[in-house]
Amino acid sequence: MAGAESTGCGDGGAGRKHIPVVVVSLLLDLLSFTMILPLLPALLDYYEQHDTSGTYPLVVGRVRAFQAAIGAPDRFTPVLLGGALGSLFSLLQFLTAPVTGRLSDVYGRRPVLLLCLAGIAGSYVLWYRAASFPVFVAARVAGGLSKGNVNLSSAIVTDVTERETRGRGMAWLGVAFSLGFIIGPMMGAVFAATFGRGGGAELYQAPALLAIVLSSANVLFVYAALPESLPAARRSQRAGARDSLLDYINPAALLRFQLVRCADAAQQAALRRIGLVYFLYLFIFSGVEFTLSFHCHTRFHYTSMQQGYMFLYMGVVMALVQGGYVRRISEARMERTAVVGVALLLPSFLAVAFSYSQAGLYVGFTLYALSTAVCVPCMSTVAARYGGQHQKGAVTGVFRSLGALARALGPVLFSTVFWLTGATVCYVAAAVAMLVPLIMLARFQPPKTESQMS
Repeated sequence: MAGAESTGCGDGGAGRKHIPVVVVSLLLDLLSFTMILPLLPALLDYYEQHDTSGTYPLVVGRVRAFQAAIGAPDRFTPVLLGGALGSLFSLLQFLTAPVTGRLSDVYGRRPVLLLCLAGIAGSYVLWYRAASFPVFVAARVAGGLSKGNVNLSSAIVTDVTERETRGRGMAWLGVAFSLGFIIGPMMGAVFAATFGRGGGAELYQAPALLAIVLSSANVLFVYAALPESLPAARRSQRAGARDSLLDYINPAALLRFQLVRCADAAQQAALRRIGLVYFLYLFIFSGVEFTLSFHCHTRFHYTSMQQGYMFLYMGVVMALVQGGYVRRISEARMERTAVVGVALLLPSFLAVAFSYSQAGLYVGFTLYALSTAVCVPCMSTVAARYGGQHQKGAVTGVFRSLGALARALGPVLFSTVFWLTGATVCYVAAAVAMLVPLIMLARFQPPKTESQMS
């Protein structure tokens, strides 16, 4: 039983084959995905002028009604509309992540991953053809429905690593995220400056074409280089044999991890606890993250370029910490490190709330980036301990789904609080609210898994 959590890799050879391929694939995907971030305001301006479907004015009217209700100035309409599109994207991931994870437990990671990557490439083809706003939204919907590659990447790392080395693999996925969010927006900004000056169709067609190239190359790369990580002997026999549709879309069922059957009640309770902590953490974190652009613009009068430097700084800090420190954290220290990471957000939020100088603001940003760098990899590693080897896709899928739901809901609540009460009250409230997942995580007592008891 000593190898109950082993993957059959023995010396870790399979991990050396799989993990570099997964990291490169995730980086290629994130480069394409994040290119749109600096382009979004210009794209919305384009559709305001050129959309003939009548959809754009209708959507903007709803956003402006929300603005009027919370007191946000008109100049933030593009930010709030972009946030609404982002919430839609996250909601779609919430719906599909458990499904792709569960299917991969039955049919293998590789075919489901290739299907997701092909869907993502197809969404960029739609974007290239998005002369009207409804087609642009359809492209975002197709991308959101296909975004199961992220949780499948986590499942593959879980397949090919043992308990003691799993955190290192999760940290490399974090490095891919950080690099993607550093380089991708810069690529988008360059394309906007080079091709978007005329405000015509080239504004979206040029970056969409690059996204098509990168995503198509990703499909071919994974097809050629990625072996299957889940042998047939360790797969579930049927998808959904004991599951109902509500298990995949009901937040209460997902928080209870009803798609996963652990070895005993103690492990099931531990998985539910870490899932709830992760949801609460990301709900508060993503809400504050969304309001940072408002805060830096209203209090510090940041330009778009200064906003870009702000996120670039945090991305570099995250990449350095994940590549240099997080991948060296021992398995036994995962919970303790996650506790420290969540705790760092309290002084981070307070520094941002009360700082009126650049130095104080960047102290808050530094603590914020340090927390981000350690929390998600550590909590993902802890969650991956539970469930049988034939259920790791379901575990990572539900975990990812809870994170997507948190990212869909958090910005709505915290942007409302920000405009109704002001930055200081908003961030102090966030710091107080973060005490809940912090205390839950500090009191978390992980039960022994089968490999520990053997």
